[in-house]
Amino acid sequence: MKKGFSFFAGLVLLGAIGAGEARAQWVTQSFSLQAGWNAVYLHVDASYDTVENLVGGDPANPILEIWKWQPSPTTQQFVQSPQEPTHGSGLSGDSQWLSWVRNATQPGTLARLRGNAAYLVRVAAGTASYTWQVKGRPLCPAYQWTTTGLNFLGFPTVSTDPPDFETFLGGAPALLQNAEIYQYVGGDLGPQNPRRVYALRTTPVTRGEACWIRAGHLYNRYYAPFELRQANAEGVHFGEERSSAAFRLRNLTAAPLTITLRLRPSEAPPSGQPALAGVPSLIVRGALNPTDLTYGYQRLTVSASRAWTLAAAGEEGSEVEVALGLDRADMGGNVGDLFAGVLEFTDSLGQARMDLAVSARPASSAGLWLGSALVNQVGQYLKQYARGSDGRPLMNGDGSYVVNGVDTHLDAVATPFPLRLIVHNPATGHAVLLQRVYLGAGRFGRPVVGTVESVLDPDALADARRISAVHLPWSADNSGWVFDGRLGAGGAVTATVTLDYADQASNPFLHTYHPDHDNLDATFRQELPRGAESYTVERLITLTPQPPADDFNSLIASGRELVGDYAETLRVVGLQRANGPDIQTFEARGSFILRRISPLDTLTTP
Repeated sequence: MKKGFSFFAGLVLLGAIGAGEARAQWVTQSFSLQAGWNAVYLHVDASYDTVENLVGGDPANPILEIWKWQPSPTTQQFVQSPQEPTHGSGLSGDSQWLSWVRNATQPGTLARLRGNAAYLVRVAAGTASYTWQVKGRPLCPAYQWTTTGLNFLGFPTVSTDPPDFETFLGGAPALLQNAEIYQYVGGDLGPQNPRRVYALRTTPVTRGEACWIRAGHLYNRYYAPFELRQANAEGVHFGEERSSAAFRLRNLTAAPLTITLRLRPSEAPPSGQPALAGVPSLIVRGALNPTDLTYGYQRLTVSASRAWTLAAAGEEGSEVEVALGLDRADMGGNVGDLFAGVLEFTDSLGQARMDLAVSARPASSAGLWLGSALVNQVGQYLKQYARGSDGRPLMNGDGSYVVNGVDTHLDAVATPFPLRLIVHNPATGHAVLLQRVYLGAGRFGRPVVGTVESVLDPDALADARRISAVHLPWSADNSGWVFDGRLGAGGAVTATVTLDYADQASNPFLHTYHPDHDNLDATFRQELPRGAESYTVERLITLTPQPPADDFNSLIASGRELVGDYAETLRVVGLQRANGPDIQTFEARGSFILRRISPLDTLTTP
């Protein structure tokens, strides 16, 4: 038997899907059922609860039996007639069917209702009509077509005023010409249930209704006028880390076709499922700006839509890539909140609707951030001397020149100077600026972010990393410098890095083997006071995050990247005077960029 791949293969997403990520977009699919046997096709997944609870637990529900069709993917096609799986052994133990029966003495083989599957549903006799409502997670259609025997499936048509079979399958003339279609019409199973559809021009392709289709040895890839390529049926789930997703839209008809994308809110979740905080803040990538090489974007809100007009199938422009991004800065919410919605795709022929679930969570700022500052301005320190009427400098009584003032304005540097930044942000508490950090496997095999090498597994050092910032003073314990707050988009944080005047390891004013700069007296025995030969240097480092730039790539990076203003005030502290120490202050300014390279919110110390 020849089988094709799912006509919607896996969605290409940037980043790995986090384990246990909630898929919490909810849509209710309605089925109009009659007494007897009905065939339905679920475009939603209701496997969050059991069939026994969803159907059997409702005494007003007249459904007596549910059978799920699951053809074998490894054997020759075994169904040659639509009557075979609905008679005798087909409903009493055939491995190609899973079943649930109300009030059965033995547990059935059908435990949950999963989407993208066809089901036979028997409704109690005497039921005039019953609308069965199934709330579940929307799924993008996926089906594996077999070229021999029968296929039991449903098409993703629109819910209101659906097209007839002849119109809908007109985009696939070979399928329309060869297809044998069978539908269930209610009542008992027999020669006329299911019965073959001959009036294709007047029989609607009802959304949610399953039918048997056989087309000889014809392999079919046509399920709607357009195709959503490289799309995972479960949807687009950004989680806390992912920032973008990409898929392709393809026109399968012989004429130009417009495909429209809309964002719909999720319905309220069923009892026991996670609450929703709103819809994700989505943006659709636009055209490339050739001037600054940035991409424009369009916000995809509930009140807005985005449309693409595609050329006829096989022509240039019949396919387009859609890049979808998440603007976490605009989404708001708290860490742990769940945002969800439904991406709805429709065509200008009014024939098909495909739903793609989308969800996201606000990004946590906890973890290890790595980046750099780029200093591009420094404060001047230019003394302005007083002059007499003759133009000569005036002098004080001690022989020093009279200073009128000091010019400390900021000016651009000839070449910007980079400074590496290593910041660990805990889940709670204040961020820490580090001189170095160690990443790798700990002694128990778990990943760690540590301040010293001893926290790493000695047998796994080959795969570990050490990252250092050489402009910061080294110390054995590497305890770092605590900021006055948490790193994030909420405001500026400042840390003070002190280089003590007697610190032989890092103070730039000290030269251990130079008698004029060793901080010792002429006998090399007595340490001199601060300011005699060396000075204490206090570096007040301030990071002020700013909103991301207004382009596609900058907005989608906002959850894992921080950009902003870098400011450093250097206080050079000298001799102690009666009114306080001598202090000279210098300023440096620039910009910084930090990227979150680890989500570990605990900084491991010895």
